[in-house]
Amino acid sequence: MTQRSVFFVSDGTGITAETLGNTLLTQFDGLALEKTTLPFINSAERARSIVDYINFVATETGMRPLVFSTTVNDEVREILRNVNGLFLDLFDHFIHVLEAEVGQDSSHATGRAHGGANTARYNARIAAMNYTMEHDDGASTRELDKADVILIAPSRCGKTPTSLYLALQHGIYAANFPLTEDDLENLKVPKTLQGREHLCFGLTIDPERLAQIRNERRPGSRYASLAQCSYELRQASQLYDRLGIPSVDSSNMSVEEIAATVMQEKNLRRLN
Repeated sequence: MTQRSVFFVSDGTGITAETLGNTLLTQFDGLALEKTTLPFINSAERARSIVDYINFVATETGMRPLVFSTTVNDEVREILRNVNGLFLDLFDHFIHVLEAEVGQDSSHATGRAHGGANTARYNARIAAMNYTMEHDDGASTRELDKADVILIAPSRCGKTPTSLYLALQHGIYAANFPLTEDDLENLKVPKTLQGREHLCFGLTIDPERLAQIRNERRPGSRYASLAQCSYELRQASQLYDRLGIPSVDSSNMSVEEIAATVMQEKNLRRLN
């Protein structure tokens, strides 16, 4: 299958363009895509150079590229609009409608979506990240009462990436603890967490997927065997049910989806 070229173009980091484009592209199964991010296209000269490059790719592949843009500068956007491809720009579609509705012209300032303009928000996210890193995998019990949520699960079920995402993206103080064999056998949370079950959220995963992940770390070990993984996950599910701890199967979910589920179930507020 011929790959379709996809470009994420921005006068900033390109993160918003990537998010917009990738979210839309998830709705189309079976597409073979070759994705390229082109950040900091913030001058007419750079814009013309990018247009030439994308047009070259279009000629070489014989297929019109898909171009997702979040470009604040009107001059740059006008140049990019002439590209030989499908050009989709967030500001084209929404900014003028918003200006008309609120009765105010937009600032056309670059870098607002992911910049450090909101110092308080930035500092809060960094504080949450530091807290989460200190409390990763049960490494610390200091100030556990400050936790907004405590993720628990058998080893390698996705606790750490979910905790870090919650902290960095939403300013959530997220600790996480592994469930050991003793915990699972006795159907109890770790001793440190007893009395804090109301803060806990559990993760599970498909046993075969867990065995695959563990085999990459400790190939051929009992720890990575399908039987051991199945036992731990079965016990974990019983523990969650017994203690009324909400949980989610992370097998087919992205870290963003897991985090959103945690926040909804625990009624956590995003950092605005």
